[in-house]
Amino acid sequence: MIDYEGSNSSNMGLPAPCIIDEGIVVNKRDIQRLLEDLSRVRYVHFQDGEPVGGGEGLIVEVFCDPCRSTLIANKTLYLNLASFDCLQLQGDREGNPYFDLVQEHRCVRLIPMANPLQDNPSRDLDVSALEAVVTEVLSARLDAEQDGDEPLDW
Repeated sequence: MIDYEGSNSSNMGLPAPCIIDEGIVVNKRDIQRLLEDLSRVRYVHFQDGEPVGGGEGLIVEVFCDPCRSTLIANKTLYLNLASFDCLQLQGDREGNPYFDLVQEHRCVRLIPMANPLQDNPSRDLDVSALEAVVTEVLSARLDAEQDGDEPLDW
């Protein structure tokens, strides 16, 4: 029998959930994976089904810690998954996705403002800049060793 990380005897034999474009996600790791790919979002805060606020912002951090708060201020979002029971993945009439973070009578709707197929600067890798940085670091280390300084601990 294959034992995968995170599996236990109570769910052996059951397939893992497969959610495509719509559904409810309760696993905090899955929610985190979905939200970490977002960057700029519009958000709407609902209380008892009524919108009470909203705006635009940048998702800075997605984490799960029962001792920390979800913070949305100054156009930044720090999302604590421990603040929510689940994420409901849906789409509008045009098929654009949105993500509802739900906790009892509260909902924070996240509407992506960027298309990950068209523009995701955090995923773009500037190879020449990376090579320049690595070269500079290696050169500095070599210079330090040649000057008789103790080697740097990496």
